[in-house]
Amino acid sequence: MVNRNVWILALAILFAGLLSAHDVSKQDASFVQSLDGAAIVPFIYLGAKHMVTGYDHLAFLVGVIFFLYRLKDIVLYVSLFTIGHSITLLAGVLGGIHANSYITDAIIGFSVVYKAFDNIGGFQKLFGFQPNTKIAVLIFGLFHGFGLATKLQQLDLSRNGLVTNILSFNVGVEIGQVLALTGVLLMLSFWRTRKGFFDYALATNTALMAVGFLLAGYQIAGYFVMGRS
Repeated sequence: MVNRNVWILALAILFAGLLSAHDVSKQDASFVQSLDGAAIVPFIYLGAKHMVTGYDHLAFLVGVIFFLYRLKDIVLYVSLFTIGHSITLLAGVLGGIHANSYITDAIIGFSVVYKAFDNIGGFQKLFGFQPNTKIAVLIFGLFHGFGLATKLQQLDLSRNGLVTNILSFNVGVEIGQVLALTGVLLMLSFWRTRKGFFDYALATNTALMAVGFLLAGYQIAGYFVMGRS
């Protein structure tokens, strides 16, 4: 038991380090900032890459689908998340709505905590009630969209073709999301057929919750150390 807990903690710390490392790379930033006019394919690629390497977004989605077995339920919840993050991504970049990136990413970290805590029945056990998961996924999707928007707001993007490019980026995000979740679903489907899935489900969601706390803590510290602008 001790060894297993040590490995879970080590994995959580490693994962949390990766969570903070998915900003737009300098190479990608330089490339997209050099573009003038509509550039559909590059922005689709950038959106897909950001989602596939966006471990905070994926950690939340893993929590969302962890105990979903029916395809229609998976589609429903992922669609709610997609609607949420699409609204704030477009509003943030095209509508000029700004949010502090540290606070936004801290809330994204807490979204991971929320879903993992929900998965282990924490709300029922400690508080005796169950929040509406669909509404929660939609609301957290809005914050995840602001997280995506803050990354693009840091770039000096040309106004020429901006609407097309941001829509292309959003399409890329959805493509990356589908690709990543397909892999996750395949692994989960296989794992569910193995003996002991439910025994390790608690440990897995506990580790996921630790990742969320570490991510949120990292961003809160960044807010106070790097500034509150």
